[in-house]
Amino acid sequence: MSEGGDNKWVKLVTAQTPTNIAVIKYWGKRDETLILPINDSISVTLDPNHLCTTTTVAVSPTFHQDRMWLNGKEISLSSGRYQNCLREIRNRACDFEDKENGIKISKKEWESLHLHIASYNNFPTAAGLASSAAGFACLVFALAKLMNAKEDQSQLSAIARQGSGSACRSLFGGFVKWIMGKDENGSDSLAVQLVDEKHWDDLVIIIAVVSSRQKETSSTSGMRESVETSLLLKHRAEEVVPKRIVKMEEAIENRDFASFAKLTCADSNQFHAVCLDTSPPIFYMNDTSHRLISCVEKWNRSEETPQVAYTFDAGPNAVLIARDRKAATQLIQRLLFHFPPNSDTELDSYVIGDKSILKDAGIESMKDIEALPPPPEIKDAHKFSGDVSYFICTKPGKGPILLADESQALLNPKTGLPK
Repeated sequence: MSEGGDNKWVKLVTAQTPTNIAVIKYWGKRDETLILPINDSISVTLDPNHLCTTTTVAVSPTFHQDRMWLNGKEISLSSGRYQNCLREIRNRACDFEDKENGIKISKKEWESLHLHIASYNNFPTAAGLASSAAGFACLVFALAKLMNAKEDQSQLSAIARQGSGSACRSLFGGFVKWIMGKDENGSDSLAVQLVDEKHWDDLVIIIAVVSSRQKETSSTSGMRESVETSLLLKHRAEEVVPKRIVKMEEAIENRDFASFAKLTCADSNQFHAVCLDTSPPIFYMNDTSHRLISCVEKWNRSEETPQVAYTFDAGPNAVLIARDRKAATQLIQRLLFHFPPNSDTELDSYVIGDKSILKDAGIESMKDIEALPPPPEIKDAHKFSGDVSYFICTKPGKGPILLADESQALLNPKTGLPK
Protein backbone atom coordinates (compact mmCIF):
# COMPACT_ATOMS: atom_id res chain seq x y z
CA MET A 1 0.00 0.00 0.00
CA SER A 2 2.91 2.35 0.51
CA GLU A 3 6.64 2.06 0.08
CA GLY A 4 8.89 1.97 3.13
CA GLY A 5 6.10 1.05 5.55
CA ASP A 6 4.96 4.64 6.22
CA ASN A 7 1.16 4.46 6.29
CA LYS A 8 0.44 8.02 7.40
CA TRP A 9 -0.25 9.40 3.92
CA VAL A 10 -3.49 11.10 2.85
CA LYS A 11 -4.42 11.29 -0.83
CA LEU A 12 -7.09 13.82 -1.76
CA VAL A 13 -8.93 15.18 -4.77
CA THR A 14 -11.08 18.34 -4.94
CA ALA A 15 -13.69 18.96 -7.62
CA GLN A 16 -16.26 21.61 -8.43
CA THR A 17 -19.55 20.73 -10.09
CA PRO A 18 -22.35 22.99 -11.34
CA THR A 19 -26.03 22.71 -10.63
CA ASN A 20 -28.57 22.41 -13.43
CA ILE A 21 -32.14 23.51 -14.03
CA ALA A 22 -34.49 21.35 -16.12
CA VAL A 23 -36.32 23.01 -18.99
CA ILE A 24 -38.16 19.75 -19.75
CA LYS A 25 -38.86 18.33 -16.30
CA TYR A 26 -38.06 14.99 -14.71
CA TRP A 27 -40.95 14.04 -12.43
CA GLY A 28 -41.70 10.42 -11.61
CA LYS A 29 -39.66 7.24 -11.30
CA ARG A 30 -40.32 3.79 -12.71
CA ASP A 31 -37.72 2.31 -10.31
CA GLU A 32 -37.20 3.94 -6.90
CA THR A 33 -33.95 2.17 -6.01
CA LEU A 34 -32.08 2.65 -9.26
CA ILE A 35 -33.76 6.06 -9.81
CA LEU A 36 -35.03 5.39 -13.32
CA PRO A 37 -37.36 8.08 -14.69
CA ILE A 38 -40.66 7.75 -16.56
CA ASN A 39 -39.58 10.28 -19.19
CA ASP A 40 -36.52 11.93 -20.78
CA SER A 41 -35.57 15.40 -19.50
CA ILE A 42 -33.42 18.31 -20.70
CA SER A 43 -31.59 20.84 -18.55
CA VAL A 44 -29.29 23.83 -18.73
CA THR A 45 -26.14 23.79 -16.61
CA LEU A 46 -25.62 27.00 -14.62
CA ASP A 47 -22.31 28.85 -14.38
CA PRO A 48 -20.38 27.23 -11.50
CA ASN A 49 -18.93 30.63 -10.55
CA HIS A 50 -22.37 31.45 -9.15
CA LEU A 51 -23.94 28.07 -8.25
CA CYS A 52 -21.82 25.03 -7.56
CA THR A 53 -20.82 22.33 -5.13
CA THR A 54 -17.19 21.91 -4.12
CA THR A 55 -16.25 18.47 -2.80
CA THR A 56 -12.99 17.11 -1.45
CA VAL A 57 -12.60 13.34 -1.16
CA ALA A 58 -9.69 11.79 0.71
CA VAL A 59 -8.38 8.28 1.29
CA SER A 60 -5.88 7.14 3.91
CA PRO A 61 -4.96 3.93 5.73
CA THR A 62 -5.33 5.96 8.95
CA PHE A 63 -9.09 6.48 8.44
CA HIS A 64 -11.24 4.07 10.47
CA GLN A 65 -14.60 4.61 8.76
CA ASP A 66 -16.24 6.47 5.87
CA ARG A 67 -17.20 9.98 7.05
CA MET A 68 -18.82 13.00 5.40
CA TRP A 69 -19.26 16.67 6.22
CA LEU A 70 -21.83 18.82 4.35
CA ASN A 71 -21.50 22.60 4.71
CA GLY A 72 -19.35 22.06 7.80
CA LYS A 73 -21.65 19.61 9.63
CA GLU A 74 -20.97 15.88 9.82
CA ILE A 75 -23.78 13.85 8.24
CA SER A 76 -24.51 10.14 8.08
CA LEU A 77 -23.48 8.17 5.00
CA SER A 78 -25.86 5.32 5.85
CA SER A 79 -28.57 6.27 3.31
CA GLY A 80 -28.96 3.91 0.35
CA ARG A 81 -28.22 6.74 -2.09
CA TYR A 82 -24.74 7.45 -0.70
CA GLN A 83 -24.03 3.74 -0.31
CA ASN A 84 -25.03 3.05 -3.94
CA CYS A 85 -22.66 5.73 -5.26
CA LEU A 86 -19.78 4.60 -3.02
CA ARG A 87 -20.27 0.93 -3.95
CA GLU A 88 -20.50 1.61 -7.70
CA ILE A 89 -17.34 3.72 -7.78
CA ARG A 90 -15.39 1.31 -5.54
CA ASN A 91 -16.32 -1.47 -7.98
CA ARG A 92 -14.72 0.55 -10.79
CA ALA A 93 -11.57 1.61 -8.92
CA CYS A 94 -8.26 0.88 -10.65
CA ASP A 95 -4.65 0.49 -9.54
CA PHE A 96 -3.08 3.78 -8.50
CA GLU A 97 0.54 4.77 -7.96
CA ASP A 98 2.08 8.06 -6.85
CA LYS A 99 5.84 7.34 -6.86
CA GLU A 100 6.77 10.83 -5.66
CA ASN A 101 4.83 10.38 -2.40
CA GLY A 102 5.37 6.64 -2.15
CA ILE A 103 1.67 5.76 -2.46
CA LYS A 104 0.57 2.59 -4.22
CA ILE A 105 -3.02 1.32 -4.08
CA SER A 106 -4.11 -1.84 -5.85
CA LYS A 107 -7.62 -2.30 -7.27
CA LYS A 108 -8.38 -4.78 -4.45
CA GLU A 109 -7.16 -2.46 -1.67
CA TRP A 110 -9.75 0.23 -2.53
CA GLU A 111 -12.45 -2.06 -1.08
CA SER A 112 -10.97 -1.91 2.43
CA LEU A 113 -9.73 1.71 2.48
CA HIS A 114 -12.01 4.29 4.12
CA LEU A 115 -12.93 7.69 2.72
CA HIS A 116 -13.44 11.18 4.11
CA ILE A 117 -15.72 13.48 2.12
CA ALA A 118 -16.36 17.20 2.62
CA SER A 119 -18.85 19.08 0.50
CA TYR A 120 -19.89 22.72 0.36
CA ASN A 121 -22.73 24.36 -1.62
CA ASN A 122 -22.36 28.07 -2.39
CA PHE A 123 -26.19 28.31 -2.46
CA PRO A 124 -29.09 27.12 -0.22
CA THR A 125 -29.43 23.35 0.20
CA ALA A 126 -32.81 21.63 -0.47
CA ALA A 127 -34.61 24.85 -1.43
CA GLY A 128 -35.45 23.95 -5.01
CA LEU A 129 -32.10 25.02 -6.51
CA ALA A 130 -30.94 21.46 -7.31
CA SER A 131 -28.31 21.24 -4.58
CA SER A 132 -28.59 17.43 -4.42
CA ALA A 133 -27.93 17.30 -8.20
CA ALA A 134 -24.67 19.23 -7.91
CA GLY A 135 -23.78 17.37 -4.70
CA PHE A 136 -24.04 13.81 -5.98
CA ALA A 137 -22.52 14.69 -9.36
CA CYS A 138 -19.54 16.24 -7.57
CA LEU A 139 -19.18 13.27 -5.22
CA VAL A 140 -19.13 10.75 -8.07
CA PHE A 141 -16.84 12.86 -10.28
CA ALA A 142 -14.33 13.42 -7.43
CA LEU A 143 -14.38 9.76 -6.30
CA ALA A 144 -13.85 8.56 -9.88
CA LYS A 145 -10.73 10.76 -10.12
CA LEU A 146 -9.51 9.69 -6.66
CA MET A 147 -9.91 5.98 -7.46
CA ASN A 148 -8.51 6.23 -10.99
CA ALA A 149 -11.77 4.95 -12.54
CA LYS A 150 -11.73 4.83 -16.34
CA GLU A 151 -15.43 5.54 -17.03
CA ASP A 152 -16.42 8.48 -19.28
CA GLN A 153 -18.78 11.25 -18.14
CA SER A 154 -21.94 9.52 -19.45
CA GLN A 155 -21.02 6.29 -17.66
CA LEU A 156 -20.33 8.27 -14.47
CA SER A 157 -23.70 10.01 -14.91
CA ALA A 158 -25.44 6.63 -14.57
CA ILE A 159 -23.79 6.28 -11.14
CA ALA A 160 -24.57 9.85 -10.03
CA ARG A 161 -28.19 9.16 -11.05
CA GLN A 162 -28.38 6.58 -8.25
CA GLY A 163 -27.67 9.35 -5.74
CA SER A 164 -30.08 11.92 -7.15
CA GLY A 165 -31.81 11.60 -10.51
CA SER A 166 -31.02 15.07 -11.80
CA ALA A 167 -27.38 14.69 -10.67
CA CYS A 168 -26.67 12.77 -13.88
CA ARG A 169 -27.27 16.00 -15.84
CA SER A 170 -24.64 17.94 -13.81
CA LEU A 171 -21.75 15.93 -15.29
CA PHE A 172 -21.83 18.12 -18.41
CA GLY A 173 -21.95 21.83 -19.21
CA GLY A 174 -24.32 23.57 -21.65
CA PHE A 175 -27.60 21.82 -22.44
CA VAL A 176 -27.91 18.20 -21.31
CA LYS A 177 -30.38 15.40 -21.99
CA TRP A 178 -31.09 12.61 -19.51
CA ILE A 179 -32.15 9.63 -21.62
CA MET A 180 -34.66 7.61 -19.60
CA GLY A 181 -33.43 4.29 -21.04
CA LYS A 182 -35.24 0.97 -21.32
CA ASP A 183 -33.06 -1.58 -19.53
CA GLU A 184 -34.31 -2.80 -16.16
CA ASN A 185 -30.81 -2.55 -14.69
CA GLY A 186 -30.61 1.15 -15.65
CA SER A 187 -27.41 0.80 -17.69
CA ASP A 188 -28.84 2.93 -20.53
CA SER A 189 -30.40 5.61 -18.30
CA LEU A 190 -27.72 8.27 -18.55
CA ALA A 191 -26.93 11.84 -19.53
CA VAL A 192 -25.50 13.14 -22.81
CA GLN A 193 -24.48 16.67 -23.73
CA LEU A 194 -26.66 18.21 -26.47
CA VAL A 195 -24.52 21.35 -26.94
CA ASP A 196 -21.79 22.97 -24.85
CA GLU A 197 -22.09 26.27 -22.96
CA LYS A 198 -20.63 28.29 -25.85
CA HIS A 199 -23.31 27.18 -28.34
CA TRP A 200 -25.96 29.64 -27.07
CA ASP A 201 -23.98 32.17 -25.10
CA ASP A 202 -26.45 35.03 -25.64
CA LEU A 203 -28.66 33.63 -22.87
CA VAL A 204 -28.68 35.28 -19.46
CA ILE A 205 -30.28 33.59 -16.44
CA ILE A 206 -31.74 35.41 -13.44
CA ILE A 207 -32.94 33.36 -10.47
CA ALA A 208 -35.44 34.93 -8.08
CA VAL A 209 -34.84 33.21 -4.74
CA VAL A 210 -38.27 33.49 -3.18
CA SER A 211 -37.46 31.24 -0.26
CA SER A 212 -34.32 29.41 0.75
CA ARG A 213 -36.17 27.30 3.32
CA GLN A 214 -36.40 23.55 2.88
CA LYS A 215 -39.51 22.57 1.00
CA GLU A 216 -42.49 20.97 2.79
CA THR A 217 -42.82 18.06 0.34
CA SER A 218 -39.49 16.58 -0.74
CA SER A 219 -39.10 15.82 -4.44
CA THR A 220 -38.74 12.11 -3.64
CA SER A 221 -42.05 11.75 -1.79
CA GLY A 222 -43.79 14.22 -4.14
CA MET A 223 -42.83 12.15 -7.19
CA ARG A 224 -43.95 8.93 -5.57
CA GLU A 225 -47.38 10.39 -4.75
CA SER A 226 -47.74 11.83 -8.29
CA VAL A 227 -46.89 8.47 -9.89
CA GLU A 228 -49.46 6.74 -7.67
CA THR A 229 -52.32 9.23 -8.00
CA SER A 230 -52.00 11.61 -11.00
CA LEU A 231 -53.61 10.60 -14.30
CA LEU A 232 -52.22 13.80 -15.80
CA LEU A 233 -48.67 12.57 -15.07
CA LYS A 234 -49.29 9.34 -17.01
CA HIS A 235 -50.57 11.37 -20.00
CA ARG A 236 -47.63 13.80 -19.68
CA ALA A 237 -44.96 11.07 -19.65
CA GLU A 238 -46.45 8.98 -22.46
CA GLU A 239 -47.93 11.58 -24.82
CA VAL A 240 -46.61 15.08 -24.12
CA VAL A 241 -42.94 14.86 -23.14
CA PRO A 242 -41.69 12.68 -26.04
CA LYS A 243 -42.93 15.30 -28.56
CA ARG A 244 -41.64 18.19 -26.46
CA ILE A 245 -38.17 16.65 -26.19
CA VAL A 246 -37.86 16.56 -30.00
CA LYS A 247 -39.04 20.18 -30.33
CA MET A 248 -36.78 21.36 -27.49
CA GLU A 249 -33.71 19.71 -29.03
CA GLU A 250 -34.48 21.52 -32.30
CA ALA A 251 -35.00 24.86 -30.54
CA ILE A 252 -31.66 24.54 -28.73
CA GLU A 253 -29.80 23.42 -31.85
CA ASN A 254 -31.22 26.36 -33.86
CA ARG A 255 -31.03 28.87 -30.98
CA ASP A 256 -34.74 29.50 -31.61
CA PHE A 257 -35.67 31.47 -28.49
CA ALA A 258 -39.39 31.88 -29.29
CA SER A 259 -39.87 28.08 -29.44
CA PHE A 260 -37.53 27.53 -26.49
CA ALA A 261 -39.48 29.97 -24.30
CA LYS A 262 -42.87 28.54 -25.27
CA LEU A 263 -41.76 24.97 -24.49
CA THR A 264 -39.95 25.87 -21.26
CA CYS A 265 -42.88 27.82 -19.77
CA ALA A 266 -45.45 25.22 -20.87
CA ASP A 267 -43.44 22.35 -19.40
CA SER A 268 -42.91 24.13 -16.07
CA ASN A 269 -46.63 24.91 -15.84
CA GLN A 270 -47.57 21.33 -16.69
CA PHE A 271 -45.20 19.97 -14.04
CA HIS A 272 -46.88 22.16 -11.41
CA ALA A 273 -50.31 21.15 -12.78
CA VAL A 274 -49.27 17.52 -12.16
CA CYS A 275 -48.39 18.50 -8.59
CA LEU A 276 -51.91 19.95 -8.16
CA ASP A 277 -53.37 16.83 -9.79
CA THR A 278 -51.62 14.68 -7.16
CA SER A 279 -53.59 13.47 -4.14
CA PRO A 280 -53.13 15.15 -1.72
CA PRO A 281 -52.16 18.14 -3.90
CA ILE A 282 -48.60 19.48 -3.71
CA PHE A 283 -48.01 23.24 -3.71
CA TYR A 284 -44.44 24.17 -4.61
CA MET A 285 -45.16 27.64 -5.97
CA ASN A 286 -46.57 30.46 -3.84
CA ASP A 287 -48.16 33.88 -4.48
CA THR A 288 -44.78 35.43 -5.27
CA SER A 289 -44.06 32.69 -7.83
CA HIS A 290 -47.41 33.43 -9.50
CA ARG A 291 -46.69 37.18 -9.57
CA LEU A 292 -43.32 36.51 -11.22
CA ILE A 293 -45.06 34.44 -13.92
CA SER A 294 -47.61 37.20 -14.47
CA CYS A 295 -44.86 39.81 -14.79
CA VAL A 296 -43.08 37.75 -17.50
CA GLU A 297 -46.27 36.74 -19.34
CA LYS A 298 -47.51 40.36 -19.59
CA TRP A 299 -44.16 41.56 -20.89
CA ASN A 300 -43.78 38.70 -23.41
CA ARG A 301 -47.28 39.31 -24.76
CA SER A 302 -46.62 43.03 -25.18
CA GLU A 303 -43.59 42.32 -27.40
CA GLU A 304 -43.57 40.80 -30.87
CA THR A 305 -41.58 37.80 -29.64
CA PRO A 306 -40.90 36.33 -26.15
CA GLN A 307 -38.10 38.04 -24.24
CA VAL A 308 -37.93 35.70 -21.24
CA ALA A 309 -38.70 32.07 -20.40
CA TYR A 310 -39.57 31.00 -16.84
CA THR A 311 -39.25 27.66 -15.16
CA PHE A 312 -39.83 26.49 -11.57
CA ASP A 313 -38.50 23.29 -10.03
CA ALA A 314 -39.92 21.72 -6.86
CA GLY A 315 -39.97 25.01 -4.97
CA PRO A 316 -41.12 28.64 -5.29
CA ASN A 317 -37.90 30.02 -6.84
CA ALA A 318 -38.17 31.34 -10.39
CA VAL A 319 -35.47 30.64 -12.96
CA LEU A 320 -35.84 33.30 -15.64
CA ILE A 321 -33.95 32.84 -18.92
CA ALA A 322 -33.57 36.03 -20.96
CA ARG A 323 -33.00 35.81 -24.73
CA ASP A 324 -29.97 38.14 -24.62
CA ARG A 325 -28.18 40.79 -22.60
CA LYS A 326 -30.58 43.57 -23.62
CA ALA A 327 -33.60 41.54 -22.50
CA ALA A 328 -31.79 40.70 -19.24
CA THR A 329 -31.25 44.37 -18.39
CA GLN A 330 -34.92 45.12 -19.09
CA LEU A 331 -35.86 42.07 -16.99
CA ILE A 332 -33.81 43.13 -13.96
CA GLN A 333 -35.40 46.61 -14.17
CA ARG A 334 -38.87 45.06 -14.12
CA LEU A 335 -37.99 42.65 -11.31
CA LEU A 336 -36.54 45.40 -9.12
CA PHE A 337 -39.52 47.65 -9.84
CA HIS A 338 -42.06 44.98 -8.74
CA PHE A 339 -39.92 43.28 -6.08
CA PRO A 340 -37.71 45.94 -4.48
CA PRO A 341 -35.58 44.96 -1.47
CA ASN A 342 -36.60 45.84 2.07
CA SER A 343 -35.28 49.20 3.23
CA ASP A 344 -32.68 47.52 5.46
CA THR A 345 -31.24 45.35 2.63
CA GLU A 346 -27.99 46.23 0.86
CA LEU A 347 -28.17 46.21 -2.97
CA ASP A 348 -24.87 44.31 -2.97
CA SER A 349 -26.45 41.31 -1.20
CA TYR A 350 -29.82 41.61 -3.00
CA VAL A 351 -28.45 41.04 -6.51
CA ILE A 352 -25.56 38.57 -6.53
CA GLY A 353 -23.60 36.71 -9.20
CA ASP A 354 -22.85 38.65 -12.38
CA LYS A 355 -23.44 42.20 -11.16
CA SER A 356 -22.50 43.77 -14.51
CA ILE A 357 -26.16 43.34 -15.53
CA LEU A 358 -27.12 45.88 -12.84
CA LYS A 359 -24.62 48.31 -14.28
CA ASP A 360 -26.02 47.84 -17.79
CA ALA A 361 -29.48 48.53 -16.36
CA GLY A 362 -28.23 51.80 -14.84
CA ILE A 363 -28.78 50.63 -11.26
CA GLU A 364 -26.01 51.49 -8.83
CA SER A 365 -27.91 52.33 -5.64
CA MET A 366 -31.24 51.99 -3.85
CA LYS A 367 -32.18 55.42 -5.18
CA ASP A 368 -31.93 54.07 -8.73
CA ILE A 369 -34.39 51.30 -7.82
CA GLU A 370 -36.83 53.81 -6.32
CA ALA A 371 -36.59 55.89 -9.52
CA LEU A 372 -37.49 52.98 -11.85
CA PRO A 373 -40.60 53.75 -13.93
CA PRO A 374 -43.44 51.19 -14.08
CA PRO A 375 -43.10 48.84 -17.08
CA PRO A 376 -45.21 50.14 -20.01
CA GLU A 377 -47.23 46.88 -20.25
CA ILE A 378 -48.54 47.20 -16.67
CA LYS A 379 -51.83 49.06 -16.06
CA ASP A 380 -51.89 49.21 -12.25
CA ALA A 381 -48.36 48.63 -11.02
CA HIS A 382 -48.00 47.07 -7.57
CA LYS A 383 -44.81 46.66 -5.58
CA PHE A 384 -44.07 43.66 -3.36
CA SER A 385 -41.18 44.76 -1.22
CA GLY A 386 -39.37 41.93 0.57
CA ASP A 387 -41.21 39.09 -1.21
CA VAL A 388 -38.01 38.01 -3.00
CA SER A 389 -35.03 37.14 -0.75
CA TYR A 390 -32.44 37.93 -3.45
CA PHE A 391 -31.63 37.56 -7.14
CA ILE A 392 -28.78 35.57 -8.70
CA CYS A 393 -27.56 36.69 -12.15
CA THR A 394 -25.84 33.91 -14.05
CA LYS A 395 -25.61 32.16 -17.43
CA PRO A 396 -25.19 28.69 -18.96
CA GLY A 397 -21.94 27.19 -17.68
CA LYS A 398 -19.36 24.42 -17.97
CA GLY A 399 -19.32 20.94 -16.46
CA PRO A 400 -17.28 19.55 -13.53
CA ILE A 401 -13.62 20.50 -13.08
CA LEU A 402 -10.80 19.41 -10.80
CA LEU A 403 -9.32 22.06 -8.50
CA ALA A 404 -5.57 21.41 -8.41
CA ASP A 405 -4.81 24.18 -5.90
CA GLU A 406 -4.59 22.50 -2.48
CA SER A 407 -5.66 25.71 -0.74
CA GLN A 408 -9.15 25.14 -2.24
CA ALA A 409 -9.44 21.70 -0.63
CA LEU A 410 -12.03 21.39 2.15
CA LEU A 411 -10.02 18.73 4.01
CA ASN A 412 -6.61 19.14 5.60
CA PRO A 413 -4.05 17.33 3.39
CA LYS A 414 -2.18 16.06 6.46
CA THR A 415 -5.07 14.83 8.65
CA GLY A 416 -7.91 14.35 6.15
CA LEU A 417 -10.22 16.24 8.54
CA PRO A 418 -12.20 19.44 7.71
CA LYS A 419 -10.08 22.58 7.69
